[in-house]
Amino acid sequence: MSLVIRAACWSLLLCCVLPAQVAPAAPANWSPEQLANMDKLARAALKSDYALQQLEYLCDSIGPRPAGSVQHQAAAEYVAAEMRKLGAETKLEPATVHHFVRGEEWGELTAYPGQASGTKQKIVLTALGHSVATPANGITADVVTVNTFAELSALGEPKVKGKIVLFNEIYDARQSAAGYAFDAYGPAVAYRAGGPIAAAKLGAVAALVRSVGDADYRLPHTGSTYYAAGTAKIPAAAVTSEDAGLIARLTARGPVKMHLVLTPQELPDTTGYNVIADIKGSEHPEQIVIVSGHLDSWDLGTGAIDDGAGVVVSMEALHLIKQLGLHPKRTIRFIAWVEEESGSGGALGYAKSHAAELANTTAAIETDTGAGHPVGILAAGSPQLVTFLQPVANALLPYGASVLRNGDEAGADVGALIGVPGFAPIQESGTYFHYHHTAADTFDKVDPVSLRENSAVVAVLAYALADSPQPITRVARSVP
Repeated sequence: MSLVIRAACWSLLLCCVLPAQVAPAAPANWSPEQLANMDKLARAALKSDYALQQLEYLCDSIGPRPAGSVQHQAAAEYVAAEMRKLGAETKLEPATVHHFVRGEEWGELTAYPGQASGTKQKIVLTALGHSVATPANGITADVVTVNTFAELSALGEPKVKGKIVLFNEIYDARQSAAGYAFDAYGPAVAYRAGGPIAAAKLGAVAALVRSVGDADYRLPHTGSTYYAAGTAKIPAAAVTSEDAGLIARLTARGPVKMHLVLTPQELPDTTGYNVIADIKGSEHPEQIVIVSGHLDSWDLGTGAIDDGAGVVVSMEALHLIKQLGLHPKRTIRFIAWVEEESGSGGALGYAKSHAAELANTTAAIETDTGAGHPVGILAAGSPQLVTFLQPVANALLPYGASVLRNGDEAGADVGALIGVPGFAPIQESGTYFHYHHTAADTFDKVDPVSLRENSAVVAVLAYALADSPQPITRVARSVP
């Protein structure tokens, strides 16, 4: 999920909501003892395999964890049991979630320029989340390739109606390699989210998008798509970058006909569960610092980097604080969110059911950008937060994670907690979109050293925010 640029799917859900600015009440002068505790936490994290063991179990033993699935329920119960072992006050809190089930999915080019007699070409693809199905025997139609929404609009209904539209927006791998993976993600993911709506408005019978990511090993990248009221719902799939390029080249030469079969189901909404576990504050138990990741994953892989890693480093934060016998002033609340991937039902449900607590929720941390080496901390809201956190960054300097950056958001789930200051580790993301939302998002992609480093940053940050002399206070942001 996006960190600096919000994925288009979340923008569609919360397009009318602006996060509040935040600022410290006063400089937080952590004591020498508190700074020493931060160093103890970091050192302990770098020696611990707790997070790695939890991740291995979630990925290998439980596997993919789509919202509404038996596997997500098993994962929620497992994580809750582990939190109870730590002595945390733990509960499974219900939330209404979507229940998308993938079915058969395949495509082939049945007619194209230069076709050898009696041959076809297979297209590797995967249904997008929430896609409707084709008829059982599929759709056969000509393909129109466009690079942008503007190109589609210029074609108009006469050239689009009855056809399959391919959006061939290319993820900028050079930007990603230069350290701007999420900047590359933002423009490309807009077509995954909104492509079916735009194509359907002009009468298309299906929409395809070039997979949003890189590494180009003929892996399709799934993710949510959306439909608009009053506009026909058409089947939608992501094709691999190689096959998108193939179709684009062939359609430039002449007519291309494709047969597409997608049989997903959007089952009735069901109940999923956020896992919530509290270590009560020693002085201000009513004040809450959230540390979190999302437990659900897409079904193609096993959700190691997205976002099993975020869940287990958050578990590790509580594990280390208990192990070292620390007693922060404020309550540290672990949350394993449900349904970040397909609708944010867990975060929105939590925001509603805990509305009375939000004024006393002083900070919310979310890790949801993989498991790469952390270089520092992002603080969402007022630039003054950077000054506030400088002593914490100094404590992380020996561990290579002293960068402080201000941003607009810290994660999709904590972004639903309007007015609550948000924080996230800044992670190396050069390979994140190699595996994001693909069958290759598996346990082996996580580097144990980097996972321990992320645990160190999250544990130190959670402790610092929970034990700071002053809580962070809100400053309202004016609506333009």
